[in-house]
Amino acid sequence: MALTDIVLQQLVNGLVLGSFYALVALGYTMVFGVVKLLNFAHGEVYMVGGFAGFIVLSLVSGTLGSGWSGVAVSMVLAMIGVGFLGVLIQKIAYQPMLSAPRLSILITALAVSLVLQNAVLGLTGGRYVPFGADLGFGGVNLGNLFISYNQFILVGTAGVLMLSLELFISRTQYGRAMRAVSIDKDMCRLMGIDVNRVIAVTFFLGSGLAAAAGTMAGAYYGSLWYFMGFLIGLKAFTAAVIGGIGSIPGAMLGGLILGLLESFGTQIPGIGSAWKDVFSFSILILVLVFKPTGLLGRSEQERM
Repeated sequence: MALTDIVLQQLVNGLVLGSFYALVALGYTMVFGVVKLLNFAHGEVYMVGGFAGFIVLSLVSGTLGSGWSGVAVSMVLAMIGVGFLGVLIQKIAYQPMLSAPRLSILITALAVSLVLQNAVLGLTGGRYVPFGADLGFGGVNLGNLFISYNQFILVGTAGVLMLSLELFISRTQYGRAMRAVSIDKDMCRLMGIDVNRVIAVTFFLGSGLAAAAGTMAGAYYGSLWYFMGFLIGLKAFTAAVIGGIGSIPGAMLGGLILGLLESFGTQIPGIGSAWKDVFSFSILILVLVFKPTGLLGRSEQERM
């Protein structure tokens, strides 16, 4: 295969992988931007979203089939259900801790992560669960380059979701309220904004996007596992930091950059797939050394 074909194939693979990272990274960056919380349970929300999509697909496959129509319905319903799960987690675990020291709420997030992970472990017995989607293997050949229809659909769906979020944040009343709350919660309360409701909407949207990514990943890779959220949670957090934690365009950009770096990194002699995680986190260290706020992040001054 020619060098050009290798580059184009890895570009496609990187965009697919980066789409998953970007969708999950958006949840990290939204919650941090509004609440200043590093929600380390978000990777497990992604995992629960994948299992929720699997359950819904099992229920609707008899009517809609297990192709993309069934996956689309299961993804939408999983987004709604897991969105409400995110709101429930926020109400029970995080809201009472908002005035506590940041270390306390961080430990709470880790506890929520372990609760979700071990709950699914107990339900599945630690086994891989086949997703059961029948998406076919068709695609388009461009010379030696092969792009599957599944890849087109996944990247297109992720793009639509990210564009919809950006329009929601920039054009709607709740989006403006979220931006205001991220700047000054106390002033927003004085102006009559229901801050707790805005925070709940933030968790709903972030959890819904993670569920979409989990459902699409299950359909694309063909299986689910209780531990699948751990590594992608770290990678998505890495993507959010690379793009600039708290910046929504930064999370999108960081996810795509990380996906592309991983794909092209596997082609570098001496790295390969076994070293791609080392390569990814080394890039994170370099970004933090030379641009601590991330590519699109802005430095903030703590008010005393």
